[in-house]
Amino acid sequence: MTTLTSDERLLRVSPLRRLLGRPELGSVVGALAVFVFFALAADSFLRAGSLSTVLYASSTIGIMAVPVALLMIGGEFDLSAGVMVTSSALVSSMFSYQMTANVWVGVGVSLLVTLAIGAFNGFMLTRTKLPSFIITLGTFLMLTGMNLGFTKLIDGTVSTKSIADMEGFPTARDVFASTLTIGDVNFKITILWWFALVAVASWILLRTRAGNWIFAVGGNQDAARAVGVPVDRTKIGLYMGVAFGAWISGQHLLFSYDVVQSGEGVGNELIYIIAAVIGGCLITGGYGSAAGSAVGALIFGMTSKGIVFAEWNPDWFKFFLGAMLLLATLLNAWVRKRAEATT
Repeated sequence: MTTLTSDERLLRVSPLRRLLGRPELGSVVGALAVFVFFALAADSFLRAGSLSTVLYASSTIGIMAVPVALLMIGGEFDLSAGVMVTSSALVSSMFSYQMTANVWVGVGVSLLVTLAIGAFNGFMLTRTKLPSFIITLGTFLMLTGMNLGFTKLIDGTVSTKSIADMEGFPTARDVFASTLTIGDVNFKITILWWFALVAVASWILLRTRAGNWIFAVGGNQDAARAVGVPVDRTKIGLYMGVAFGAWISGQHLLFSYDVVQSGEGVGNELIYIIAAVIGGCLITGGYGSAAGSAVGALIFGMTSKGIVFAEWNPDWFKFFLGAMLLLATLLNAWVRKRAEATT
């Protein structure tokens, strides 16, 4: 007769086994390797100012990599994420300028419009049952055309007008693009936005019912629907999460440079996906973490700035990024197999 203590559900899991089961383990190992490599290759890499530059570069990717990672855990992609950032900035700038309103009005309108774009992606996906690749590729093309078309129609050029002298600009810049000084080192506020998003996303994934829904939908949406998981609502919510990240990034873009070029953002969606994959998210969904996406973004930041600090030819950056993607994916797969073998 089987005793209660022999029930495998009650067996204690060793710390090592738990560690091996973490999705971000492979990316953490990779991040440590990249850090040591550039610390040895570039004398200036370990300076406090250099590390703050690395964190800033990482945060601009990480703000978007976090919601993209949640979406990938839910089993979907968003190829419109890069240009959606630009769309968010353009709406905020042009609405404020044309309506001669306080820039915070433009910021609010931009949030509503950007969330509507995310909801549109999720609604089209759930209603048409088409692959997310097709849906968001269509949105990507439409937004790319609209960004250029509306900017030239309204402003007459491919960039927006300056709104630096408008009411509310200083406070909006403080929220989205200010610099915090700690000691002698300057840190961009996007780093705080990034850390906050990682914390909130981790809490959602690990401590809420919505987190269970995300993993279930990404693992097997038919089985999830059969046990009462609101699959459609979950996916629409995930796409709106990506839109929220795009809104934050778009406002940072606007209030950092005052004007926005309508053609920016194309290609960045792949960088967000790469950061999530390097951080341990599976292409097939159902596996990953918000913390892993942050580590993936950190690897991206260390590599992009480490090459500059080492005074190497930046033309090789994409090569290193592609190599890291392959190595991280292989390492993550190996770690996951080892974790499954020990359970």
